[in-house]
Amino acid sequence: MNIYLLDGKDMTSKDAAYDVIAKEMAFPEYFGRNLDALFDCLSERCSSEAVLFVNTAILEENLGDYAEKILSCFRDAASECGFFLKEKR
Repeated sequence: MNIYLLDGKDMTSKDAAYDVIAKEMAFPEYFGRNLDALFDCLSERCSSEAVLFVNTAILEENLGDYAEKILSCFRDAASECGFFLKEKR
């Protein structure tokens, strides 16, 4: 099982958020750094993987409404693909 730890405190901008996510989750180089591309890459994850997203409150402070869009993308992909997602404020 792969376990990915994503920390909202490291995501100080949209670009930084995509950098952290892409690096931690080993996304391919062609990752498009937008919500559609994020969902596509997350959708390729299997049910034996887990994502722990911590400090989501700080992510919201840093990115405002865009933080919820990122988190919703993770929730939707987890629901569709079956990987485990845990969020911690």
